[in-house]
Amino acid sequence: MGLPLGRARFPGLREAAPARRAVPRGRGRRLRRRRAVTLFALVAGVYAAVFVALLARSPLLRLDWRLAMWRPYRQWPELRELLDILVVAGQRGPTMTAALAWLGWRYWRSRNPRPLLVFLAALVLLNVSVGAVKLGTGRLGPGSAHTIGSTEFLRGGDVFPSGHTANCLVIWGTLAHLATRHRTAAAVAAALAAVVVGLATVYLGTHWFSDVLGGWAAGALVLLALPCCEPFAEWVVVRVRRLGARLGADPASWLGPGVAVGTAVPAVRAVRGPRGPGGWAASAFRAFASRWLNPAAATAAFHPRIWNERGPPRVSDMS
Repeated sequence: MGLPLGRARFPGLREAAPARRAVPRGRGRRLRRRRAVTLFALVAGVYAAVFVALLARSPLLRLDWRLAMWRPYRQWPELRELLDILVVAGQRGPTMTAALAWLGWRYWRSRNPRPLLVFLAALVLLNVSVGAVKLGTGRLGPGSAHTIGSTEFLRGGDVFPSGHTANCLVIWGTLAHLATRHRTAAAVAAALAAVVVGLATVYLGTHWFSDVLGGWAAGALVLLALPCCEPFAEWVVVRVRRLGARLGADPASWLGPGVAVGTAVPAVRAVRGPRGPGGWAASAFRAFASRWLNPAAATAAFHPRIWNERGPPRVSDMS
């Protein structure tokens, strides 16, 4: 009789899980890049489809006019005060100020400028992409429309796509992308805020419904292109840190080839002192200040050889 094996014979024995095939790192990166490119192309196609649908006078244009002539703010006037407040979440000034304040505090705590640079890159992409389409289409809003049933393009307006909607999606979505904790909850909150702000602009009569669709698509395109800006931000951080380290190591070399480096550097380091809690930025600033406070460097700056290369030093009170 054979002995039972497995859990019946040995209750504490765990069966080995089937081995998973490891995906090569390069292949996984290519798959993620392919998915991102596919999603970007789909969103761009939706963006273009909204514009083409308006030009073709499709049912989307008729829906725009029905909502505008229905005037939702008159159907539910009790919601107007609340939505007037909520729509501020899509205004560029207040939202950008709040985001920069939080990112500045985060930089002060971590001394890592990468999140701040990524956010600034997102703002540049938002302003360039949305602003170019606004100026190119020149669409008027419902409150300034001239002809019923027309697209109101090329009339000197700037409502397509909705800047409030795109701004809300990009700013809060970028902050969710840069968050270190609760990123999923922050992403859901950013999406809900973009939906509420977009529909609020339709309720208030400042945008057509197609403008909101375009704003959602434009904001999504900026968020999808945001990972491409992160290597640039890393490059800027590395370059600035290298520059700060080089200037902090030998600030006397800025004065030119006639400087006595062997006598200037020890005095500069004595004035600068050890590296403080300020990080590389504070170190570079102290090195810059020590250039002018160091007696050895000042003496070298007034050397006749430096005069011949740069001209005499300029003193404001000389006649």
